[in-house]
Amino acid sequence: MKERRRPANSRRRFLLAAGGVAAVLAFEPADATVAEMSDAMRKVVGGAPVAKGRVTLELPPLVDNGNTVALTVRVDSPMTARDHVKTIHVFTEKNPQPNVATFRLGPRAGRASVATRIRLADTQTVVALCEMSDGTFCSGSADVVVTLAACLEEL
Repeated sequence: MKERRRPANSRRRFLLAAGGVAAVLAFEPADATVAEMSDAMRKVVGGAPVAKGRVTLELPPLVDNGNTVALTVRVDSPMTARDHVKTIHVFTEKNPQPNVATFRLGPRAGRASVATRIRLADTQTVVALCEMSDGTFCSGSADVVVTLAACLEEL
């Protein structure tokens, strides 16, 4: 009985094609875009206007390693029962997910300030969007230069 042999050429072609696709996907950045960041922000505010100001972002202007970047967000608010910050959202334009963090505050927080560390995929703009107790929104932004990127998702 003769043994059927598959042509090795088709198997090689398949392996080369699969390897090529894997290589492209592995090196393709999984960054969000400015449009995706805007869409994520629009989901938070709906159609409400966003006033620039009242929000201060403290980030180092130059970061050697994007794996751990210190971030402080301060909002000019008296933090009283009638006038306080309800939510602080942090967005980035080039991370895999544009909404990096959400903090919920109330008047008992005493001050409208949060500090954390975030990962940054590349040089980009970081935006903090705050919802006030009266339903209005305000924002602030800061640019950061990252020399060694983080947030590179592997397959």
